[in-house]
Amino acid sequence: MRILLSVRSAIDHAAAVAQHELMKITTSRLLVSILASLAFVSPAVHAAAADAKHTFVLVHGATAGAWEWKTTGRFLTNDGHTVYRATLTGLGEREHLNGTDVDLRMHIDDVVNLILYEDLRDVVLTGHSYGGMVITGVIDRIPERIKHVVYLDAAVPDDGQSLWDLFGGTPPVSDERFKDGFMQVPWVKPGTPPPRSVKHSIKCFNQPVNYRNPAAMALPATYVAFVPKDKSAEERAKTDKSWQRAAARGWTIRTFTGGHVAQQEDPRGVATLIEESVQDENNASSRTTSR
Repeated sequence: MRILLSVRSAIDHAAAVAQHELMKITTSRLLVSILASLAFVSPAVHAAAADAKHTFVLVHGATAGAWEWKTTGRFLTNDGHTVYRATLTGLGEREHLNGTDVDLRMHIDDVVNLILYEDLRDVVLTGHSYGGMVITGVIDRIPERIKHVVYLDAAVPDDGQSLWDLFGGTPPVSDERFKDGFMQVPWVKPGTPPPRSVKHSIKCFNQPVNYRNPAAMALPATYVAFVPKDKSAEERAKTDKSWQRAAARGWTIRTFTGGHVAQQEDPRGVATLIEESVQDENNASSRTTSR
């Protein structure tokens, strides 16, 4: 698990009552909207997707780094694509820059500057988990550089929302996992040989993101839910607010069998999924595809 699951468990108690009442009202409507149709992708479309070559920028989640996407990136490169794996300030090999002053805006700057200074265009921008907050800020800043956006089991915020806001709760300041200005969760184990997860500044989770640029809102986007084998897409759709927001925006919804870090469990499968997602188009009524 990573940040989305950790934050959800930390604030569920505070939000449970409100969510229960809301879900009674909206569940049926949401399920009709987001699970009503299943997109059929023809072999010809698959062939076209395989032949096209793209520039991918991969943005990791909280506590992680570009290292977490190394194998997936290698598969994409081997398929003939150009791949950039961003590492956000203070994380991964940039751990030496870690500090409580690192915030979401800094991480957005990391990716914006990567794209601008490498002079990348027609970028397929992907974000995993917390990375969804980052790529939302990126597309709001430089939508003209982006071709397609892929949210991989990622946060999908509205304008002015922080990651805390996304789950409808307040920051768990008294939780042992969130202290001294950092998120310090069980999988962060100081002293473990690299590559490893590292503590993550809380400012990244309580700072709101901008999503108001009309050009950004018009970009084709795909939301991918990583669904464990013991759960169904229907169950996930009832509780996943990011899924619900994506569906309401007319994005394509895809599901992929796996845990929250499916890119480490099945990197080849996730690479293929990303490649196929580039063909997705926004629709007035959202569609759902499964792998």
